[in-house]
Amino acid sequence: MSFISRLFGKKEKVEVMTNASFWKWFARHDKEFYKVLDKGTDIDSRFMDKVIPQLHQLNEHFYSLAGKYDEQTVEMVISAEGDIKSFVFVEDLVAAAPPLRGWKFTALKPGLGFSEIKIGMNGYEFSSQNISFYSNENNEYPDEIDITFVHTDYNEENKKEIGNGIMIFLENALGELDTATLIDNIQFGSGIGETLIPLEKLEDFLRWREKEFVEKYKGTRSNNENDLYSVVEGHDNYDMPLIACINSELLEWDAKPSHPWMLVVEHEFHANDNGMPSADMNEALGDFEDGLLDSLHEKEGHLYLGRSTEGGSRFIFIACREFREISRQTAAYLDNYPLNIDVNYRIYKDKYWMTMEKFIPAP
Repeated sequence: MSFISRLFGKKEKVEVMTNASFWKWFARHDKEFYKVLDKGTDIDSRFMDKVIPQLHQLNEHFYSLAGKYDEQTVEMVISAEGDIKSFVFVEDLVAAAPPLRGWKFTALKPGLGFSEIKIGMNGYEFSSQNISFYSNENNEYPDEIDITFVHTDYNEENKKEIGNGIMIFLENALGELDTATLIDNIQFGSGIGETLIPLEKLEDFLRWREKEFVEKYKGTRSNNENDLYSVVEGHDNYDMPLIACINSELLEWDAKPSHPWMLVVEHEFHANDNGMPSADMNEALGDFEDGLLDSLHEKEGHLYLGRSTEGGSRFIFIACREFREISRQTAAYLDNYPLNIDVNYRIYKDKYWMTMEKFIPAP
């Protein structure tokens, strides 16, 4: 037996990374990490390459930025790389940080201000000197904040590079949270024929629009158990069958923007040739959906809009008043569900529930 143990080694217990275990690990190395950041040398190899793999054990979207905060303090910023459903978990991780001498921990990239930074990428510079913007107004969706950003070097050949650079600049100037939550749709263009607004006025514009929006919509519905549902049949982009069960009554509601966040849960399954589930699989999908909705039942601020089945996936659509708590609840349900096939979810801003428009028959 001892020979076999030496040959194959003892089976080690795999420990699941938690916020507490991450900070316990970090605290064992904080003095070493402090010296690296304080000196500002070999940060990638001696700090990032060690910290980021640990963060990825918590969440694949977690990332870090680090450096000196002031003469006595170093700072580690933990980012979610713009993944909205992960924002709350970054905030929870930072809230659990222990008090370590000389350290400041920040959740999500903070806004540094538009006049404070310049970024160079792919041979282009990004700053408030060469970026401006204008707002696109749509009478059908009056509360949609749709912004086109203009760079002086923009053209059709470099639009991808310019777009990526502007997004990184915005996350650093406006902040990761505000970039993701205050703007509904971002576009890039040349600005020809438009009245351009200096970038320094963007934050005031967004705050004004947000305040106006919050005061305008205060609609609530505690549940939608008695709403009327419609069955919709059609075909997806690959001409495969699509079947949806949609809350047709709720889609007529005139206060949709009071629940401006869309949660979409996608449950993949082993499909028949037509992309539909077997009878047993359909029952399992129904059990999964019922369990998810039951787990959310006692919480206000979400509305079940329906589900669709197509191409080997079941999609569940839920409109939400905010994104933090619904993300926690959904993640907790998935963590405790005995899964043997893939389930994932997305949360994004959708004030007018445009996601659901494809299920509404044309007049």
